Order: sequence, then structure tokens, then C-alpha cells
Amino acid sequence: MNELLDPLLLSRWQFGLTTIYHFLFVPLTIGMALTVAIFQTAWVRTGKTHYLQLVHFFGRIFLINFAMGVVTGIVQEFQFGMNWSDYSRFVGDVFGAPLAFEGLLAFFLEATFIGLWIFGWDKLPEKLHLATIWIVATASILSAYFIIAANAFMQNPVGFRINEEKGRAELTSIWELLTNPVALAAFPHTIFACFMVSAGLIITVAAWHLSKNQHLDTMRPTLKFGLWAMLISGGLTTLAGDQLSLAMVATQPMKMAAAEAMYETSTGADASFSIFTLGTPDGVHELFSIRIPYLLSFLSTHTFDGTVEGINNLQEQYQTLYGPGDYTPIIWVTYWSFRWMIGLGLLHIFVAVVGLWLTRKGQLPTNKWVWKAAVWSFPLSLGAMIVGWVFTEMGRQPWLVFGLLETADGVSPGVTGIEVLISLVVFTVVYGSLAVVEFRLIKKAAQAGPAPLGDPDEQTGKPLVHTTVY
Repeated sequence: MNELLDPLLLSRWQFGLTTIYHFLFVPLTIGMALTVAIFQTAWVRTGKTHYLQLVHFFGRIFLINFAMGVVTGIVQEFQFGMNWSDYSRFVGDVFGAPLAFEGLLAFFLEATFIGLWIFGWDKLPEKLHLATIWIVATASILSAYFIIAANAFMQNPVGFRINEEKGRAELTSIWELLTNPVALAAFPHTIFACFMVSAGLIITVAAWHLSKNQHLDTMRPTLKFGLWAMLISGGLTTLAGDQLSLAMVATQPMKMAAAEAMYETSTGADASFSIFTLGTPDGVHELFSIRIPYLLSFLSTHTFDGTVEGINNLQEQYQTLYGPGDYTPIIWVTYWSFRWMIGLGLLHIFVAVVGLWLTRKGQLPTNKWVWKAAVWSFPLSLGAMIVGWVFTEMGRQPWLVFGLLETADGVSPGVTGIEVLISLVVFTVVYGSLAVVEFRLIKKAAQAGPAPLGDPDEQTGKPLVHTTVY
């Protein structure tokens, strides 16, 4: 019973659950903001009515998602003080800097200009109004960078010094913090993946309407746009992920070793990548695997004869550096989350390739199962991003800040297990209810389809009353 009420264990579960839930909205917000900006630009440049319809159609979905993301994101800030006060005290001077930039600069721009975009349809000049949604899209991406920079400090601490007298880390270079190699590598990988999520939603929504033979003139080009967006963003995500793997090997070699469940240092052909592995429950011994020789060496070093350090060798090094202890993350979590991330992402790219082939020369599939597969494919990229973050954070364990602060040392000393348990249950119930509301609102908006614009005067977009749309 005491283990079940362990404040550390419960605090980790609470932060993990609330973070994953909040992250359900983040990639869609980033991707949808850019999508709406592109459609509105197309309308301003061409004057074609269906682009204006798409602006308001996907704008509704974007705003529903944005509102829910703001509500759930606020809780994340509170948890640093509630359950992780020792962490906040130790790195607050460093970790708080990029968070301050995110709140005071990026989110301020995003919140301000999203209001101008919503209420400025019949008040701002056409091109100035277009600029507001582009500022929203840019600010959302900028916001993501500051968050990633803060997280990168936990993966690869830079730009700081330890004040021995106060027992805390203090910022010495904001530039070094914001140009952390891990942040520079993780940012494009994350942003392109966000575009995959929004492309996935576009594919799903367009496929649903086309399968019912409705809104054909609007949804045909929308499906094509989503398929190409998925293919392009998927390819860029893959390339950016390759660069992130190099940064990961350079800064956290244990994470790469754990991702492959490789216990002994290997070189060349022996540094193989396992597509599928069966092992003992503790993950220590391999029973069966399907492997590609040289691939792990290439992913880790960009050479086919590179050396990849194993878990046992790294464990010895870390014990020498940091003292006695187990510095190995949970192997089965890192191993399988890494593969699910890659597998789900590639599967969604495959959906796009098949979709582009089946819709070539303007034709549409007649097989109902093709449409069902397209409609139900949406969770693939989002699932890939979620397990990718699970891999990123769990692969860092047992460190909260790599090499500086272990997770066990960051929890609030005054919080009790029962207090965390109560808040965990409350958050789970509330978030579960919000999830139902979010899903129903987006589903209703998506199934309603693009609204008709009415008489020709309304096709300018100016009289399109926002109060009836938003």
C-alpha cells in the first residue's frame, strides 16, 4: 500500500497523464493554424469561393482545439510548484527563462492576433486580416520552440552554472540555452510531425465527406491537399528525425542503447537495428529478433562501421561519473515506444502514398474499405507523436535533468501520496470529461461540412458574420 501511495510514483503518473492529454491538442493547433493561413492566402490571391469555405470550416476546428489546449496547458505550469518544487527550485532560474519567452512573447502574440482574426473579418482590410492568421501560425511555432528549448535543457543542460552556495543552477547564457543542439534538432522534427497530424485530420475529414458523396467540389481538392501535405511533412519529419538521432547519440547515448535494447557495445554489422524482438520480461535477454545489419551504426554515426555504445558499458561509465546507482531507463518502454513512433508515422505516410495513387487523374476510389481506412487513419500520426514523447522522456530516466538532478530528487518534499492521488483522480475525471466534449465538438464541426456562403456579396468574406461561425 505504501508503494501505491509513493508521492514520486504518483507525481510521475500525474505529470505524464496531464502532459500527454495536453499534447493531444498542441500538434493540431500548430498544424491547423498554418493550414487555415494557407487556405486564406489562396482565397485572397484567387478569390475562389471554396477556399473561403475551407478557411471557416477548418477555422472552427482550429478554434475548438485551441481553446481546449489553453485550458489544459495551464495545469502544466501549476504542477511544477505543486509536485515538483525541488526541481523548480533547482532549475527555475534556467528553465523559467524560455517559459517566460513563450508566455510573454509567443503566446501573447498568438492570443492577441487570434482575437483580431476572429473579430476582424468585416473590420480589417483583406490583406491585413490575412496577416493576423499568419502571425497566429508563426507565434504557435515560436511557442513550440521555446517549450522545446526548455525541454532540451533537461536532455542536454547548457548555458548555466551551479551556485554551490545556494544549491541551484543559474542561467549564464540565454543564447546558448536557446541554441542547444538538442533543441535545434528536436524542433524541426516536432514541427513537421505537427503538420503530419493536421494533414491526417484533413485526409480523414475529406474522406468522410467524399465517401458520402457530399461537398464534392470542396472536398476533392481538400483531400489532395491533405495527401500531399502528409507525404511532404512525413518525408521532412523522417529527415529531421535522422538529425535528432545524431544529437541524441552525442548527448544521451544511453537513450539510443535503450531504444535498441543493446547491452554490449557493437560496431559495424553487429550494430544492427531490430525491427522486431522477443525477449525475457525484464528485457535483458533476447529470444528472437529480426534485424537489419549496419542500420543502427548508420543511424547513430552516419557510417556503416561506427561504434554504438551498449547499456552495460554506459552503466559503468555513469557509475564512475555520478556514483553508485542504476542509470538504465525502463528498456521495454524505450524499445517499443521508439518502434511504435517510427511504425505509426511510416504507416500514415503509406496511407498518403496509396491515396495519391488511387486519386490520380481526378478519380475517386469506389471501394468502401478504402474510405474507411482513410477515415480511421487520423490517430496514426498523433499516436506516433505521443509515443515519441514517451520515448524522449522515459529514455532520459532516471534523470530529471540529465547528469544534474535525478527524478527522485525533484519531487516536492512536503507533498503526501494521498494528496497527489486525490489530484490525480480529479484531473483524470475532469480531463476525461473534457476529452468527450472536445471529441464531440470537433466531430460535429467536421461532419457539418463547409457552410454555404449565400449570395455573391457574401463571397467577399467581409459580411460573413463571425458570431454565427465561431
